[in-house]
Amino acid sequence: MAREGARLEPSRDGDGGWTLAALGRWDLRATGAVARELESYSLDGAGNAAVRIDLSRLDALDTVGAYLLSALEQRLTAAGHPVTVAAVRPEHAALFDAVRAVCPPQPEAPEPQHPILDMLERTGRTAVQAVHEGLALLSFLGLITVTFGRLALNPRRLRIRAVLFHIEQTGLNALPILGLLSFLIGVVLAFQGADQLRRFGAELFVVNLLGVSILREIGILMTSIIVAGRSGSAFTAQIGTMKVNQEVDAISTLGLDVIELLVVPRALALMISLPLLAFYADIMGLFGGAVMSYATLDITFGQFIRQLHGAVTLPHFLVGLVKAPVFALVIAMVGCYEGLKVSGSAESVGTLTTKSVVESIFLVIVLDAVFSVLFSFLRL
Repeated sequence: MAREGARLEPSRDGDGGWTLAALGRWDLRATGAVARELESYSLDGAGNAAVRIDLSRLDALDTVGAYLLSALEQRLTAAGHPVTVAAVRPEHAALFDAVRAVCPPQPEAPEPQHPILDMLERTGRTAVQAVHEGLALLSFLGLITVTFGRLALNPRRLRIRAVLFHIEQTGLNALPILGLLSFLIGVVLAFQGADQLRRFGAELFVVNLLGVSILREIGILMTSIIVAGRSGSAFTAQIGTMKVNQEVDAISTLGLDVIELLVVPRALALMISLPLLAFYADIMGLFGGAVMSYATLDITFGQFIRQLHGAVTLPHFLVGLVKAPVFALVIAMVGCYEGLKVSGSAESVGTLTTKSVVESIFLVIVLDAVFSVLFSFLRL
């Protein structure tokens, strides 16, 4: 190699160690080839022998060369070699020491991980996070309850116009999509039920199946899931955007109660809207079932209504509706809670909006299961 090029010359010492002599010009123009070589440089068969890097025979040194030599020192140290840098020429010492001081350390090799232990660790961490999240939501529910109590003692503080606005947004504007989906759910239930009951000659009992399932479970559950995806996510996005724009901080700075101003109107509006939406979903689901029963089983609308009247009672209807305010409070609480957790980035808004929908639907289904067990115990 020409004298101008940068190179390393290894040699054995008398005490069993190694000396690496840096030769030539270690600058930007001359270190291209040696830089690729240094990325995987090793002393084969050297074990953990001491290494001495000799810089006395350098022709030139700039920042790039100093960085490569410093990185070589760290790489050999990480490989287990005791490394010393010797014979630095006075004109190179200041530059080499400065680069050496700011050169990032070599990343440590990751410790070997056991897949089963990793899975257990992730499971435990997720469980602990879920417990902390549940306690935080319970605390937020207590805060909302205290605010509701304070407003009940002083109703003039309640923002009626905000409540009416959110009733329109969460209730009235949701009617088209909710009605269509409920109608289709009724059609599907009637078709599948008729297909099974036809084998026993009991096609008329598809009306019983529709009445009990829609009024007790399907109507309120579908309504809550749709509202969680539509209105719960909107609550998170709205409050989260206000948080990003520092509007929530401005409200607090003005001495106003954020819960009273932003959370209570949304929660109260949803608690009013969801029972009405559930009733509407029940009607549309039964209507869809009646249409499919007429089309596939020749059950007239009059026969459908008479059979429905004998199949369902008032408790069936009330069992579905009594869940609505509870589900509404949970959806509004989770949506507003996640919105208030947003940090100062648009990415945080999207992440927590998704999280609020998942949490709301999960809690709604869990609470629905709890209600089912409770009503079964009470024989309702």
